[in-house]
Amino acid sequence: MVNVTLETNKGDIRIELDAEKAPATVANFLEYARAGHYDNTVFHRVIGGFMIQGGGFDTSMKQKSTNAPVKNEADNGLKNVTGTIAMARTSDPHSATAQFFINVSDNAFLDFKSATPQGWGYAVFGKVTDGMDVVRSIEKVQTGNKAGHQDVPLTDVVINKVIIEE
Repeated sequence: MVNVTLETNKGDIRIELDAEKAPATVANFLEYARAGHYDNTVFHRVIGGFMIQGGGFDTSMKQKSTNAPVKNEADNGLKNVTGTIAMARTSDPHSATAQFFINVSDNAFLDFKSATPQGWGYAVFGKVTDGMDVVRSIEKVQTGNKAGHQDVPLTDVVINKVIIEE
């Protein structure tokens, strides 16, 4: 297990990454973290009762460049339950790059069901161990449309940096 802290302008969120069950996903996340990719990015999609998503846009809503996608490890037995962190992706099951989300409720419909485009699900790779109160405060921010995106916090929720505890 590897622990990381997301230092945000709303407080710290401590996350335990599960490198045993999601080795490629954790290595991918840590690579972005070490490169400073997540520094000064925003939670750009917040949907109460569902999830908070970040890791892809700077404070001006400009999308950051990414590395090649990582293989979807949603078939690892980990579930999209409250407080877990998972990889965001497009409709292509193997398209996850840097963006991630934290589940704020149990989202079983996001879990792996089969190795098909519709059944792959979203790869969980860790869980919040401290700072769920911060996650809840982010979940409650007012959102609207910004730069062609929906559900964007009207006041920036910034990830100042990610600290890896090695």
